[in-house]
Amino acid sequence: MEELRKINRIIDREYPDAYRETLVVLDSTTGQNALSQAKQFGEVADITGIVLTKMDGTAKGGIAVAIQSELNIPVKYIGVGEGIDDLQKFDADAFVDALFKKEDEKE
Repeated sequence: MEELRKINRIIDREYPDAYRETLVVLDSTTGQNALSQAKQFGEVADITGIVLTKMDGTAKGGIAVAIQSELNIPVKYIGVGEGIDDLQKFDADAFVDALFKKEDEKE
């Protein structure tokens, strides 16, 4: 975390007008621990978005709702596999539909 603070100080000093996107990558299977990680990361950096990984397994990613609700940080990307093409833009509407879909409705 100290290294991240150092990087931010250097950017502030050398290029204060730079556009910065600071994403924190969280494992969607860790549940509430992901929320704690996001809080700790947010104490060091101005987080602009979340990347949730491992959304291809049994994790439903309900932590996305808690992070948005408590920290007001948007989920920008989700990882649904191990390849580079498996990183997708987060679609909140599709996420909510999938989250509440009944077992017999799933394909």
